[in-house]
Amino acid sequence: MRRLAALLSFVLLPLTLPAQDLGLSVGSRAPSAVVQSLDGKPVELASYVGSTPVVIEFWATWCPNCKELEPAMAAAQKKYGARVKFLGVAVSVNQSPELVKRYAAKHALPLEVLFDRTGAATDAYEVPATSYVVVIDRKGTVVYTGQGGDQNIDAAIRKAL
Repeated sequence: MRRLAALLSFVLLPLTLPAQDLGLSVGSRAPSAVVQSLDGKPVELASYVGSTPVVIEFWATWCPNCKELEPAMAAAQKKYGARVKFLGVAVSVNQSPELVKRYAAKHALPLEVLFDRTGAATDAYEVPATSYVVVIDRKGTVVYTGQGGDQNIDAAIRKAL
């Protein structure tokens, strides 16, 4: 219930929030959590940490802020894709892996798309709402968190490089 309330809180919050207002604390270690690939295989988020910085967006197909953030994520992936790993963790509220897969293909999302069926990652990363972005440096330290459709993803990634 906590997860559902947190995800739906985007309706009650302003559409854009400054970074570090909600969720994980900057400077903390990136938590470990298991999600699923879109074909149902378990994926440990911590396995991405270590070789490059990682950008994780917690999103949903029905999220207007996520849609607004897509161009910034695409630009960042184009600019930093060889040096940074981009992950999109789809929350499970009113979603299915099939719906997420269709949406990701139709919109050519510039992320490796994963599915948080059990809410383990949503809980571990203290996700306050969809369009929540966490940037992790190669050592596993959270260097940026933010929520909303107009985040400066480029500046957030530069903190991790």
